[in-house]
Formats: sequence, structure tokens, C-alpha cells
Amino acid sequence: MTNPSQTSSDPTSTLLDCMRLCLQCANECVDRASKDLANCIKLCQICADTCALCLKCMSSGVPVNKAVCTACAEVCEACAVECSKGQGGTMQQCAEACRRCAAACREMVSA
Repeated sequence: MTNPSQTSSDPTSTLLDCMRLCLQCANECVDRASKDLANCIKLCQICADTCALCLKCMSSGVPVNKAVCTACAEVCEACAVECSKGQGGTMQQCAEACRRCAAACREMVSA
């Protein structure tokens, strides 16, 4: 698995890392059973799903849909903001992975 502290120039690895950390973060937030974490859980789940959709578009062999990449970047940015409010290590790792993923998606849109 990719080390979350490393930046990858491979968009597939970046998307997978973000998806993995979002799912891990959401699961840890659920385990804490705090209503204060509801938005984090929701955004992490949506972010993971959006990353999966972007990966599917990329692997389909057709040109990557710029709307999907744009949506993924926007969701990743929102998730990064929410997770950066948290105190846990996973939440901070997730926020950083989301920032990297948003940047990678923005690069794909502009390519």
C-alpha cells in the first residue's frame, strides 16, 4: 500500500490511497459513535465513492470525463476540510490524502 505521507505522481495510486483512507476514517469515526463526526463520516463515504467512480472512468479506456474529475476534486476538498478539523491521526492522514487527490484530479481536468 502507498504510504499516506508520500506524494504519488500516479493518479491511480493517489485515488486508491484517498479511497482507502476515507473508508478507514469513516469506520473509525463510526466506532467513536459521536454525532459530532456525522459530517465527516458522510463526506468520507461520498469521497470514497467518488474516487471509485473516477477510477472506473479512467480504467474504461475512454477519455476521462472531466465532469467526474471535477466533482471528485470538489468532494475531496470538502472532505479534507472536514477531516482536518479532527484530532485523530487517521483523520489528518485522510485530510492530506484528500488534498493530494483533489490536486491530482485538477491536473487531470487541465490535461
